[in-house]
Amino acid sequence: MARQCPPGTFAYTVRAGDTFYELARRYNTTVAAIINANPGVNPNQLQIGQTICIPGQQPPTTCPAGSTPYVIRAGDTLYALAQRFNTTVNAIMAINPGIDPNRLQIGQTICIPGVPPTTCPPGSITYVIQSGDTLFAIATRFNVTVNAILAANPGLDPNNLRVGQIICIPGGTPTCPPNTTSYTVRAGDTFYRIARAHNVSLDALLAANPGVDPDHLQVGQVICIPK
Repeated sequence: MARQCPPGTFAYTVRAGDTFYELARRYNTTVAAIINANPGVNPNQLQIGQTICIPGQQPPTTCPAGSTPYVIRAGDTLYALAQRFNTTVNAIMAINPGIDPNRLQIGQTICIPGVPPTTCPPGSITYVIQSGDTLFAIATRFNVTVNAILAANPGLDPNNLRVGQIICIPGGTPTCPPNTTSYTVRAGDTFYRIARAHNVSLDALLAANPGVDPDHLQVGQVICIPK
Protein backbone atom coordinates (compact mmCIF):
# COMPACT_ATOMS: atom_id res chain seq x y z
CA MET A 1 0.00 0.00 0.00
CA ALA A 2 1.36 3.41 -1.00
CA ARG A 3 2.55 5.61 1.83
CA GLN A 4 0.09 8.41 2.65
CA CYS A 5 1.97 11.63 3.29
CA PRO A 6 0.44 14.32 5.54
CA PRO A 7 -0.71 17.69 4.15
CA GLY A 8 2.15 20.03 3.36
CA THR A 9 4.44 17.18 2.28
CA PHE A 10 4.88 15.05 -0.81
CA ALA A 11 5.93 11.45 -1.37
CA TYR A 12 9.51 10.76 -2.49
CA THR A 13 11.09 7.46 -3.53
CA VAL A 14 14.57 6.95 -2.10
CA ARG A 15 17.36 6.52 -4.66
CA ALA A 16 20.96 5.36 -4.45
CA GLY A 17 23.08 7.80 -2.46
CA ASP A 18 20.18 9.62 -0.78
CA THR A 19 20.52 10.87 2.79
CA PHE A 20 18.22 13.11 4.82
CA TYR A 21 20.92 15.77 4.69
CA GLU A 22 21.14 15.72 0.88
CA LEU A 23 17.35 15.65 0.53
CA ALA A 24 17.02 18.61 2.90
CA ARG A 25 19.47 20.61 0.75
CA ARG A 26 17.81 19.56 -2.50
CA TYR A 27 14.28 20.48 -1.42
CA ASN A 28 15.13 23.54 0.66
CA THR A 29 14.04 22.13 4.00
CA THR A 30 15.78 20.81 7.14
CA VAL A 31 16.79 17.37 8.36
CA ALA A 32 14.64 17.89 11.46
CA ALA A 33 11.59 18.68 9.31
CA ILE A 34 12.08 15.51 7.26
CA ILE A 35 12.50 13.43 10.43
CA ASN A 36 9.28 14.90 11.87
CA ALA A 37 7.41 14.08 8.66
CA ASN A 38 8.58 10.45 8.79
CA PRO A 39 8.02 9.01 12.28
CA GLY A 40 9.48 5.54 12.56
CA VAL A 41 11.83 5.96 9.60
CA ASN A 42 15.49 5.38 10.49
CA PRO A 43 17.53 8.01 8.59
CA ASN A 44 20.58 5.77 8.84
CA GLN A 45 18.87 2.83 7.15
CA LEU A 46 17.22 4.31 4.06
CA GLN A 47 16.54 1.71 1.37
CA ILE A 48 16.40 2.23 -2.39
CA GLY A 49 12.73 2.22 -3.42
CA GLN A 50 11.50 3.20 0.05
CA THR A 51 8.87 5.96 0.09
CA ILE A 52 9.28 8.85 2.52
CA CYS A 53 7.58 12.24 2.93
CA ILE A 54 9.33 15.53 2.15
CA PRO A 55 8.01 18.81 3.67
CA GLY A 56 7.03 21.42 1.08
CA GLN A 57 5.55 21.35 -2.37
CA GLN A 58 6.54 18.72 -4.91
CA PRO A 59 8.68 20.25 -7.66
CA PRO A 60 7.18 20.12 -11.16
CA THR A 61 7.99 16.93 -13.05
CA THR A 62 6.38 17.85 -16.36
CA CYS A 63 8.66 19.04 -19.11
CA PRO A 64 7.68 21.36 -21.95
CA ALA A 65 6.63 19.99 -25.32
CA GLY A 66 9.53 18.57 -27.29
CA SER A 67 11.44 17.43 -24.21
CA THR A 68 11.45 14.51 -21.80
CA PRO A 69 12.13 14.20 -18.03
CA TYR A 70 15.39 12.53 -17.04
CA VAL A 71 16.48 11.47 -13.54
CA ILE A 72 20.14 12.18 -12.78
CA ARG A 73 22.22 9.10 -11.99
CA ALA A 74 25.67 8.60 -10.51
CA GLY A 75 28.37 9.85 -12.85
CA ASP A 76 26.08 12.00 -15.02
CA THR A 77 27.34 15.31 -16.39
CA LEU A 78 25.57 17.70 -18.75
CA TYR A 79 28.27 17.04 -21.34
CA ALA A 80 27.75 13.27 -21.13
CA LEU A 81 23.97 13.68 -21.29
CA ALA A 82 24.24 15.97 -24.30
CA GLN A 83 26.31 13.35 -26.10
CA ARG A 84 24.03 10.50 -25.09
CA PHE A 85 20.85 12.22 -26.24
CA ASN A 86 22.27 13.95 -29.30
CA THR A 87 21.79 17.50 -28.04
CA THR A 88 24.00 20.27 -26.62
CA VAL A 89 24.89 21.44 -23.13
CA ASN A 90 23.50 24.89 -23.95
CA ALA A 91 20.19 23.38 -25.08
CA ILE A 92 19.87 21.42 -21.83
CA MET A 93 20.68 24.50 -19.73
CA ALA A 94 18.21 26.63 -21.70
CA ILE A 95 15.35 24.25 -20.96
CA ASN A 96 16.33 23.94 -17.26
CA PRO A 97 16.59 27.51 -15.94
CA GLY A 98 18.51 27.69 -12.68
CA ILE A 99 20.27 24.36 -13.11
CA ASP A 100 23.85 24.28 -11.81
CA PRO A 101 25.87 22.05 -14.16
CA ASN A 102 28.52 21.63 -11.48
CA ARG A 103 26.10 20.43 -8.79
CA LEU A 104 23.92 17.80 -10.40
CA GLN A 105 22.37 15.58 -7.73
CA ILE A 106 21.43 11.93 -7.96
CA GLY A 107 17.63 11.73 -8.13
CA GLN A 108 17.29 15.27 -9.52
CA THR A 109 14.86 15.50 -12.45
CA ILE A 110 15.80 17.63 -15.43
CA CYS A 111 14.36 18.05 -18.93
CA ILE A 112 16.20 16.82 -22.01
CA PRO A 113 15.28 18.57 -25.29
CA GLY A 114 14.34 16.48 -28.29
CA VAL A 115 14.33 13.10 -26.56
CA PRO A 116 11.54 10.71 -27.55
CA PRO A 117 9.43 9.28 -24.70
CA THR A 118 11.07 6.36 -22.92
CA THR A 119 7.74 4.52 -22.64
CA CYS A 120 7.92 1.56 -24.98
CA PRO A 121 4.93 0.47 -27.07
CA PRO A 122 2.65 -2.38 -25.93
CA GLY A 123 4.28 -5.75 -26.27
CA SER A 124 7.76 -4.43 -25.47
CA ILE A 125 9.76 -3.43 -22.41
CA THR A 126 12.42 -0.86 -21.62
CA TYR A 127 16.04 -1.89 -21.18
CA VAL A 128 18.96 0.24 -19.94
CA ILE A 129 22.25 -0.37 -21.74
CA GLN A 130 24.96 -1.72 -19.43
CA SER A 131 28.74 -1.71 -19.82
CA GLY A 132 29.79 -4.40 -22.31
CA ASP A 133 26.33 -4.79 -23.89
CA THR A 134 25.93 -5.61 -27.57
CA LEU A 135 22.68 -6.00 -29.47
CA PHE A 136 23.54 -9.65 -30.08
CA ALA A 137 24.00 -10.31 -26.36
CA ILE A 138 20.79 -8.44 -25.51
CA ALA A 139 18.85 -10.32 -28.19
CA THR A 140 20.11 -13.63 -26.83
CA ARG A 141 19.17 -12.70 -23.26
CA PHE A 142 15.62 -11.73 -24.21
CA ASN A 143 14.96 -14.44 -26.82
CA VAL A 144 14.50 -11.99 -29.69
CA THR A 145 16.48 -11.14 -32.83
CA VAL A 146 18.83 -8.26 -33.44
CA ASN A 147 16.64 -7.18 -36.37
CA ALA A 148 13.57 -7.10 -34.11
CA ILE A 149 15.38 -4.81 -31.64
CA LEU A 150 16.53 -2.53 -34.48
CA ALA A 151 12.98 -2.37 -35.85
CA ALA A 152 11.65 -1.36 -32.41
CA ASN A 153 14.29 1.39 -32.05
CA PRO A 154 14.41 3.50 -35.23
CA GLY A 155 17.70 5.37 -35.52
CA LEU A 156 19.51 3.12 -33.03
CA ASP A 157 23.19 2.73 -33.93
CA PRO A 158 24.18 -0.84 -32.96
CA ASN A 159 27.84 0.16 -33.08
CA ASN A 160 27.43 3.10 -30.72
CA LEU A 161 25.48 1.83 -27.72
CA ARG A 162 25.95 4.07 -24.67
CA VAL A 163 25.81 3.04 -21.02
CA GLY A 164 22.55 4.40 -19.59
CA GLN A 165 20.86 4.58 -22.98
CA ILE A 166 17.25 3.31 -22.90
CA ILE A 167 15.99 1.06 -25.69
CA CYS A 168 12.86 -1.00 -26.27
CA ILE A 169 12.90 -4.80 -26.38
CA PRO A 170 10.00 -6.27 -28.41
CA GLY A 171 8.29 -9.14 -26.65
CA GLY A 172 11.10 -9.02 -24.13
CA THR A 173 10.99 -12.04 -21.84
CA PRO A 174 14.32 -12.58 -20.11
CA THR A 175 15.75 -16.04 -19.57
CA CYS A 176 16.08 -16.15 -15.81
CA PRO A 177 19.36 -17.55 -14.48
CA PRO A 178 19.54 -20.62 -12.22
CA ASN A 179 18.18 -20.20 -8.68
CA THR A 180 15.72 -17.53 -9.81
CA THR A 181 12.10 -17.56 -10.91
CA SER A 182 10.24 -15.31 -13.32
CA TYR A 183 7.76 -12.71 -12.06
CA THR A 184 5.35 -10.56 -14.04
CA VAL A 185 5.18 -6.94 -12.91
CA ARG A 186 1.75 -5.74 -11.74
CA ALA A 187 0.23 -2.31 -11.28
CA GLY A 188 1.81 -0.50 -8.31
CA ASP A 189 4.88 -2.75 -8.16
CA THR A 190 8.29 -1.33 -7.29
CA PHE A 191 11.57 -3.18 -6.77
CA TYR A 192 11.33 -2.36 -3.07
CA ARG A 193 7.83 -3.87 -2.74
CA ILE A 194 8.71 -6.91 -4.85
CA ALA A 195 11.82 -7.56 -2.75
CA ARG A 196 9.81 -7.36 0.48
CA ALA A 197 7.00 -9.55 -0.87
CA HIS A 198 9.46 -12.28 -1.90
CA ASN A 199 11.70 -11.93 1.17
CA VAL A 200 14.83 -11.08 -0.78
CA SER A 201 17.18 -8.12 -0.53
CA LEU A 202 16.90 -5.21 -2.92
CA ASP A 203 20.55 -5.68 -3.92
CA ALA A 204 19.89 -9.33 -4.81
CA LEU A 205 16.85 -8.38 -6.90
CA LEU A 206 18.82 -5.72 -8.78
CA ALA A 207 21.70 -8.14 -9.37
CA ALA A 208 19.32 -10.72 -10.84
CA ASN A 209 17.97 -8.17 -13.33
CA PRO A 210 20.89 -6.37 -14.97
CA GLY A 211 19.71 -3.76 -17.44
CA VAL A 212 16.23 -3.49 -15.94
CA ASP A 213 15.52 0.12 -14.97
CA PRO A 214 13.77 0.00 -11.55
CA ASP A 215 12.36 3.47 -12.23
CA HIS A 216 10.62 2.36 -15.44
CA LEU A 217 8.89 -0.91 -14.55
CA GLN A 218 5.96 -1.67 -16.84
CA VAL A 219 2.87 -3.75 -16.12
CA GLY A 220 3.36 -7.12 -17.78
CA GLN A 221 7.16 -6.87 -17.76
CA VAL A 222 8.90 -10.08 -16.67
CA ILE A 223 11.75 -9.91 -14.17
CA CYS A 224 13.71 -12.53 -12.26
CA ILE A 225 13.32 -13.19 -8.51
CA PRO A 226 16.16 -14.88 -6.59
CA LYS A 227 15.06 -18.05 -4.75
